[in-house]
Amino acid sequence: MEIVVFGAGSLGSLVGGLCAREHRVTLVGRDPHIRAVRDSGLHVGGAFDFTVRPAARTDPPPAADLALVTVKAFDTDDAARALADCDLDTVCSLQNGLGNEEALATHLDGVLAGTCTYGARFVEPGRIDCTGIGEVALGTPDGGRSARAERVGRALRAAGIETTVADDMPRRLWKKLAVNAGINPTTALARVENGALAADPLHGIACEAARETARVAREQGIDLGDGEAAAALDAVVGATAANSSSMLQDVRAGRRTEIDAISGAVVDRASSPVPVSQTLAGLVRAWETAER
Repeated sequence: MEIVVFGAGSLGSLVGGLCAREHRVTLVGRDPHIRAVRDSGLHVGGAFDFTVRPAARTDPPPAADLALVTVKAFDTDDAARALADCDLDTVCSLQNGLGNEEALATHLDGVLAGTCTYGARFVEPGRIDCTGIGEVALGTPDGGRSARAERVGRALRAAGIETTVADDMPRRLWKKLAVNAGINPTTALARVENGALAADPLHGIACEAARETARVAREQGIDLGDGEAAAALDAVVGATAANSSSMLQDVRAGRRTEIDAISGAVVDRASSPVPVSQTLAGLVRAWETAER
């Protein structure tokens, strides 16, 4: 399969590197990382140890069977417009937050929703570490089955990626949002790794953010219980205790965060107060404003 990974940062490069063991892959990202991959290949370390030589560009190729979109949520509109000039059969978002699929579908056909729990860390241009083996789940954005999703699932499994083709992607997206809403802003503001959320006071803050997200999900017709959301957060905290969340990595690097698509998405969709999520969103946004 011809696969283009649009947004070849840490996660995109990891997924693209795994796919390149079986498929023809093009990584689309920024220099100097793309230049290093083009010159010397992509080395994937950590839980893996291999080097592949995918094509590497700073703009999309003319055509591909599948585009995996891994850009930050605030870049989704730009990604959709850039990919509109690429002849594609299927586009699958593997991004954080809510609303990415809708943004992609404004310009593109054949959009699938996806989640990815593989951990990735950028080491240096041309080198990525896998900090945890997880799973990709994908399916139609509104739920149900599709032949397109089954094809993508088979292709990812052929590359050795743990993959589930799911018929409940709306629920999975909200459950992932609950975990991210608890972990990402809390670790970013406290400047701690995920494992620090196992104990109070941070545990209570993160769990309440996850429970608030579950309550908003139910307002949207998604069957996600408070206890299930909190348990999912605890499971991820335990499994990724030594990891730095993506938002913490952004804060440490002085980059814009995805707070609008995570805690902001909870606040925007809530019909009743979500004070913890509102506070976390406000604090991260205040930090972003001070950094500009």
